[in-house]
Amino acid sequence: MRNDVSIVILAGGLGTRMKSRRAKVLHCAGGDTLVGHAVNTALVCAPPERIFVVVGHQAGQVQQAVADRGVEFIQQTEQKGTGHAVLCGRGQLEANGGLLAIINGDCPLVRPATIEGLINRQAASDAGGTLISTRLDDPTGYGRIIRDTDGNVQAVVEHKAATEKQRQVNEINAGFYCFRADLFWKHAGEICPDNPANEYYITDMVEILIRAGHRVQPFFIEDSAELLGINTRVELAAVDRVFRERTARDLMLAGVTIERPETVTIDPCVEIGMDTVIEPFARILGQTRIGENCRIGAHSIVGDSLLEDEVEVAPFSSIASSRLDRGSHVGPFARLRMESHVEPQGSVGNFVELKKTRLGAGSKAQHLAYLGDSTIGEKSNIGAGTITCNYDGIKKSPTRIGDRAFIGSNSTLVAPVEIGTGAYVGAGSVITDAVPEDALALGRERQVVKPGWAKARREKQK
Repeated sequence: MRNDVSIVILAGGLGTRMKSRRAKVLHCAGGDTLVGHAVNTALVCAPPERIFVVVGHQAGQVQQAVADRGVEFIQQTEQKGTGHAVLCGRGQLEANGGLLAIINGDCPLVRPATIEGLINRQAASDAGGTLISTRLDDPTGYGRIIRDTDGNVQAVVEHKAATEKQRQVNEINAGFYCFRADLFWKHAGEICPDNPANEYYITDMVEILIRAGHRVQPFFIEDSAELLGINTRVELAAVDRVFRERTARDLMLAGVTIERPETVTIDPCVEIGMDTVIEPFARILGQTRIGENCRIGAHSIVGDSLLEDEVEVAPFSSIASSRLDRGSHVGPFARLRMESHVEPQGSVGNFVELKKTRLGAGSKAQHLAYLGDSTIGEKSNIGAGTITCNYDGIKKSPTRIGDRAFIGSNSTLVAPVEIGTGAYVGAGSVITDAVPEDALALGRERQVVKPGWAKARREKQK
């Protein structure tokens, strides 16, 4: 990280080719917004107070998307080109001195090392500016890099203005720059909207600096895919796929087994321990951390959750903002949400939902239950069909179940209510009052049997 560079992220455009009412940089790929990826890359290279995001279309939403990262913002109320975007921040940027780097907010695959290389290349030279270039098999639509005999940039020629000979050049301008800040601001007023679009372009600064006697050098990047910008949903999907492949590959090299990795979605911030197995079509999202020797079943979704070692999530389960302690088991077809917590060796079975519920160590809820706003002690058993009635139409209320309690099948626990340690609740009971420790609670009417009633009814209907 350098303290002598200011980084401007261009994120003010709408992106009409996305066919969206949402600003382009707010679309997501690889687990973050496009602008979020750009900011994360910049934060590796410079401190947050020297990173400036240019916002225009849906400025408030773009700011909100990265506000927690401590960066600054430049307001571009009218979109008049890339040069105009930087000029809008002159009052915030000019006094910083040092170097001025300009990067795109819609190129999320660019690695921090590439931007660091751009900045360091400029810092180590006497050039007025440095730009990133690469080669494309089909450079149609891109500005061509024309080099002089020394290998420096002689001109950047836009495709429409290029001659047939210049169009044969396949080295293109990728749209990433680093300038000496003093020279940039000295000549910034010379950028003019003398083009059919009547806009101010950063590329003009190349010609301006050369005309003023300063050298502009290319910083060539071999991997053109890294510089891929996003203009359409097709390109968005392609970039997302690259992110997923990178993440899966890194995890597999670190000792994680991923079955059919092309089907799995894992966000870049996810951490997974050695010998954990990820089955096909699983989605592991957000800030999730998974320990060692776990198994995440096929088609399961785990988001923003902590799973300790030796946890098993059976197929088709959904876990959000929850914690699973060592050796716990969830699923198949289970749902945990809103800060639920399964303690060591706890078990949540098929079609069981936990919401803001703590299931104690060794306790089990194996079938067809809803447990909301509940605290359940150790080694308790929750029978099939049990429901905690936590909402009375106005407010939510808690249910507390002690250690080694037994809740019979199809029980209805009307909160607020407490079941004592070692207590039993008979199957089919509706419990509205506290059950003392070691007591048996029955909340149902006594069974009545009428011999011969069914036979008599059938004969009556003949």
